[in-house]
Amino acid sequence: MRGGIDVQRKRLYLILIGFIIIVIGLNVFWLIKFKQSPVKAGMMPNTSSQITNNKEKQRILNIPPVLKPDSTDANNVYYTLRAQTGMTQLVSGEKTKTYGYNGPFLGPTIRVERGQNIHIHTQNRLKQATSFHWHGAILDDSSDGGPHQTVAAGQNKLISFKVNQPAATLWYHPHAVGSTASQVYNGLAGFLLVDDQNSRQLKLPRNYGKDDFPIVVQDRSFDKNNQLDYKKIVSSNGTLGNTLLINGTQNPYIETTTKYVRLRLLNGSNAREYTFKLDDRSSFYQISTDGGFLKKPVQENKITLAPGERAEIVVDLGHYSQGSQVKLKSADSNILTMKVKNNHDGETKLPRQLTNLQTVTKSGQKVTQNIALSDMGHMVSINNRQFSMNRIDLKVKQNTTQVWKIRNKNNMMGEIHPFHIHGVQFRLLSINNNASPSNMHGWKDTIMTRPGNQYKILIKFTQTGVFMYHCHNLEHEEAGMMGQIRVVP
Repeated sequence: MRGGIDVQRKRLYLILIGFIIIVIGLNVFWLIKFKQSPVKAGMMPNTSSQITNNKEKQRILNIPPVLKPDSTDANNVYYTLRAQTGMTQLVSGEKTKTYGYNGPFLGPTIRVERGQNIHIHTQNRLKQATSFHWHGAILDDSSDGGPHQTVAAGQNKLISFKVNQPAATLWYHPHAVGSTASQVYNGLAGFLLVDDQNSRQLKLPRNYGKDDFPIVVQDRSFDKNNQLDYKKIVSSNGTLGNTLLINGTQNPYIETTTKYVRLRLLNGSNAREYTFKLDDRSSFYQISTDGGFLKKPVQENKITLAPGERAEIVVDLGHYSQGSQVKLKSADSNILTMKVKNNHDGETKLPRQLTNLQTVTKSGQKVTQNIALSDMGHMVSINNRQFSMNRIDLKVKQNTTQVWKIRNKNNMMGEIHPFHIHGVQFRLLSINNNASPSNMHGWKDTIMTRPGNQYKILIKFTQTGVFMYHCHNLEHEEAGMMGQIRVVP
C-alpha cells in the first residue's frame, strides 16, 4: 500500500516537473522567436506601464472635422477615406511620423443616418496592406473590413452598406492580420456616428464640437527623437504607453458655454483600460453603451472602459461657478479639463427616457456556445485554439439568436480580455450568474472580461458571411486570440 502511494506521488512529481519545463520552454521559444528581453516577452512586469508624461501645459482639445460627402443622390451618400502617412505635432519638440485618415493623424468623424446607403471609396496610401473595419456596425462580411477584406498598398476599394441600426457612437480602424496593432498605434482610428429620428428629437446636447464632443483616449510612448516607440514596449499585457493623448492632444481643455456637456468616450488604446471620474467626485449621467442609448440616463460616479468600448456621458455643469475648471480623470491622470465660461445655455433638463429598449433577463436563457479565453504569457487562445485564416471555428444560421457564455480563465498571467464580435450588437445577460448593472443594459459589441469571471450575452446574427470574434487587446489579437464564425442563410 505504501509503495503504491509513493508511485503515485512520483508520477505527480514528474507531471509537475514536465509542466514547468513546458512553460519555461514556451517562454524561451517566444524569447528566441521575437528576440525580446524577458520584460518584452511577458515574463517580467512592464515598468513602462505607468502614465508618467502628463504634465505638459494645457492645449485646446483637437476636434476631428466631420467628413463632407463627395456627393449625394436620393438616399445614397458617397465618401472618400484615405489611409496615409504624415507628420504630427503630438508632443513638444520634433514632429512625429504618424498614420491618419484624410490627414496626418487619426481620422475625420463620419456622420451617417439610419436608412442611408453609404458608399465609401477607400484608398490605401500606406506602404503596407490595411483594411477599413467599421467597429460596431451591423453589416455583411464584404463590408466589415476584417482580415479577409484587406486593401493592398496603393490600391483602392469601394465599400457599400446600408445603415440599419439605431443611433450610436461607433468607430473605424484597420484590421489586417499582423499589422492592426501597429497601425492603430501610429494613428489609424476615427469616429463613425449614427443618427436617427429618435436621437434628433431627444433634448440632449448635439452641437458637435460645442456641447457634444468626441473623445478618443489613447496611451503612447515616444523615443528620444519624439517618434512613436511601439516595438520596444510590448509585454504580455499588451502595449502600454506613458503619455496620454486625447484626440491626439496632450493635456487638453475645452471651454464650455452650456449647462450640459456630452462626451462620447472611446477607449482607443491598444491595451490599457480607463476608469473615468470627475476630480471632485461629482456624478454624471451615462446615456449610452457601445451600440446605442440606454433606456434612461443612469447616474454614475465612475465608469470603466476596456479597449474598443464606448460610452456617452453627460456632465451637468449647472452647479459650477463661471471660471471653474472641472476635470475628467482616470486614476491620477487628466483626461479633459472643462473650463466653465457659461453654464446657462443649451438644454436645461435631461429626458427621463432615451429609447424603448426591451428588457432581457438571465432566467430561462440556455447557453448555446461556451467561449474560454486563456493566456500564458504570449500564448493566448480562445477555446484552446489560436487564430487561423483558413479555419471556421463556429457556424450559425442567419437570424438565429444564441446565448454565449464567455469565461476568462484565471490563467498564469491573469489578464483582462476585452471580447469583441464583428457584425452584431449583443445584450449582456449576467456576470457570474448575477444580473448585469443598469449602465450595461444597452447594446454592446465589446465587453471587458476579468480573470475568473464569466459573462452571458444574447446575440442575434442577422448578417451573412464570415465574422471575427476576438480579444480587443490588440497585441493579444495578433498573438492568436481570435476566431471566426460563419453565418449562413
